[in-house]
Amino acid sequence: MPDLHLRLEDSESDCPGPPPALDADVAITLLSHAEISGETLVPWGSNYTFAVALQPKGAEQVKQFGIYKPRRGERPLWDFPPRTLYLREWASWLLANVLGWNIVPPTVVRKGPYGVGSLQLYHAPATEAFDEDQTLEFWSQTTPAMEQIALFDLIANNADRKLTHLLRDQHDRICGIDHGLTFNIAPKLRTVLWQFAGEPISDELLEAIAQLRNDEDALRTMFLPALAPEEIEAMIDRMDMLLVRGRHPYLDPNVNIPYGWW
Repeated sequence: MPDLHLRLEDSESDCPGPPPALDADVAITLLSHAEISGETLVPWGSNYTFAVALQPKGAEQVKQFGIYKPRRGERPLWDFPPRTLYLREWASWLLANVLGWNIVPPTVVRKGPYGVGSLQLYHAPATEAFDEDQTLEFWSQTTPAMEQIALFDLIANNADRKLTHLLRDQHDRICGIDHGLTFNIAPKLRTVLWQFAGEPISDELLEAIAQLRNDEDALRTMFLPALAPEEIEAMIDRMDMLLVRGRHPYLDPNVNIPYGWW
């Protein structure tokens, strides 16, 4: 992800730096209730996206930054229901959260300067510069976080896992971003994370999927505010496929590669 260069000024040193890391519960409360200001259009992407400042209600809390994607700024797509991408952003965080995988920045749905939309906590990218080979090598690792993202993409049917939608932040957290093109009922997976193809799924990750899948009524209730019933059923089917096979699927280079790989 390109750096948006959002920094906080330290009152003692006047040195700009990234916002402090927040626990998920604290972040969700902040995103839900903070005052939104200073919206600035992010100058890339197909839909309107704004970097915003989040001013907490409590004086003891530190200002943070967020990424705000209003529903009214979504470009119509032929293969996704109109004005639903912001809900898919929230559903993506919900999926990662209920699986216990800290791989999607905290996200809520709320009203902002341009109406209702998704609001996600901003994670400043790591400042260490990688060349192209180093970037590919880093994201080709077989770490637990990488496997979590790969499995998340399979369950969410992510159609847009580019390299620029993967992030290592300044607190060394690994996560995925830009999840508007998810949860389609038709097979849409496109990803740069091919390193697990055909490999057994790690036991602890398979167990997390099984625990979520086994509480089917709760699963439907959780996701119904964001997804259509048939999209929830398709997600359950994808979980069943992983549980039955116990392996990451092989991918098709003619189908499963995101446009441009960037």
